Amino acid sequence: MKKQISILLAATAVAFSSCENFLEQDSPSTILASTYFTNESSLETYANGLLNAYTPSYTTLTYGDQDADCVARTNQSNFFTGSWSPNEQDGWDTGDWKMLYDVNYFLKHMGEADVDEKTLLHYQGVARFWRAWFYYAKVRTFGGVPWYDEPIDAEDQEALYKGRDSREYVMHRVLEDLDFAASNCSTESKYVNCGVINGYIAQAFKARVCLFEGTYRKYHTTNPETQAPWSTEYEQAEDFLRAAVTACEALMNNSPYQLVDNPANVATQYHTLFNQEKIDYTEILWAREYSASLPLLHETTWKFNSSTNGNCWSMDKEFLNTYLLLDGSRYTDQPDYATKSYVDELSGRDYRLQQTIITPAYRKKQNGVEAEYTPNFSITRTGYQVIKWNIDDDAYELSAQSYNSLPIFRFAEVLLNYAEAKAELGEFGQTEWAATIARLRARAGVATDAPQTADPYLISYFDNSVSDKWILEIRRERGIELFMENLRYDDLMRWKLGQLIERPWTGIYAPLGRKQPLNAAGTKFICVMQDREGTEIGTEYIVLAQNPSLSLQNNQLVFEPIKRVWNDRMYLRPIPQAARDVNGNLAQNPEW
Repeated sequence: MKKQISILLAATAVAFSSCENFLEQDSPSTILASTYFTNESSLETYANGLLNAYTPSYTTLTYGDQDADCVARTNQSNFFTGSWSPNEQDGWDTGDWKMLYDVNYFLKHMGEADVDEKTLLHYQGVARFWRAWFYYAKVRTFGGVPWYDEPIDAEDQEALYKGRDSREYVMHRVLEDLDFAASNCSTESKYVNCGVINGYIAQAFKARVCLFEGTYRKYHTTNPETQAPWSTEYEQAEDFLRAAVTACEALMNNSPYQLVDNPANVATQYHTLFNQEKIDYTEILWAREYSASLPLLHETTWKFNSSTNGNCWSMDKEFLNTYLLLDGSRYTDQPDYATKSYVDELSGRDYRLQQTIITPAYRKKQNGVEAEYTPNFSITRTGYQVIKWNIDDDAYELSAQSYNSLPIFRFAEVLLNYAEAKAELGEFGQTEWAATIARLRARAGVATDAPQTADPYLISYFDNSVSDKWILEIRRERGIELFMENLRYDDLMRWKLGQLIERPWTGIYAPLGRKQPLNAAGTKFICVMQDREGTEIGTEYIVLAQNPSLSLQNNQLVFEPIKRVWNDRMYLRPIPQAARDVNGNLAQNPEW
């Protein structure tokens, strides 16, 4: 069988199925690999094919965290209802392994190109970045999986039907790939801030992966895949945490990136990172680029402002309570924090809050004119309507026409990864605080004083699993800064806090029958009623009898369309039954 390659999307996939047609690689749209890899241009074309095919989608980037604790939504995955089974699990079909084949094919054949060693090492680094990307996703989902570092021949039955390699081994190999990519991907100007993989992006990804694995092993004292202590044959939790620190330090000390921070723009600069067409490479290392002129567009603003086409994403009140007051004090230290009205609770808070959800300060274009806008309760279920990814113009809310580019890696995450890794190593103090969390809070208009004591609200929020004041404040900052950036669900998994997903979603304080204002002028109101609407102009009514998923508990709105269920076996997904039917060497994860 000839080894061939698609010009645009690299090679065709290897099959993990017994069906021969899935292994067929001949296609009239392909050319011989032996004649393809000839020069740097051919390597660049192939690398761009990987980039086009495997850069995360706008849906992943903007609402990949919809299953986490901090956001309510109308539709819920069956995975969290207690009825999930290996028969429903996917992620092991032919297409799910295509990326790995594409990358390994590239690594095997790129040496045929006539390029200098430095150029070849760069593209090897790019390929190994993508292999680490592939395996990191697989390990987060399933734990240990078969490791392949070469394209598998269709007749190689031993390789095709091998069993799972251990998580420890796979992550050892992932770290090797990340080390290579971080050391060899170029940081020359022609590769930087132009949407391709470079050494800075590789370091940022290395930091993300190593923080995940290091903290995962710290908080999961046994490997969920084996239910036994972690193997000592390869890297330990501390090794991964130190690798995360090293990667962050490389970016903090020797990269062109820093926080976007102009005090004159404190009320807008955070939101601008997410709703502009032009990528701000001051802070953003890599983004999925969109353009109104090409046109290259996505649906985000439409999705976040539709009661039917989106998922009515709404911030949860218990999470909102973690936002500090501008003077740096804890909102939850106020004795009446739980009973404050919508307007009162959203005033004087961290400026990121009003750039993440609708608050009384929010304004957007409506019919071409900028004006005040209050929450739409046909969209938000808690009262805290998410706007982080929106273009603030209702012209983009009725069609799939959003042009804003979407960050994948930001320098803010680098600072947070560094802070957390240092804190988990027991090496965090005033110096590290000033270099990381204080800088993020200053950018948000919040006083930067370090905590004197551990916050009892956060201790309770994280289910009494952590009491260290530094770790708690870093988690607070991480949740706020990276809200809905496709990292929170993974945070819960690595912190061994999946049970937080079971909590009902909470909303505004809204005593039955009592109007409360939604704007500072007191001209628009919300009122919760039991069985009928009122008639007052300017008041939106929520009728509980007409909304069985809504209730009031302690005068607080609660949204629970389906009770979510968590079991510790869910830290790993089951190996799909269809895959095990084909390959009997694939062991199932415990309790599935």
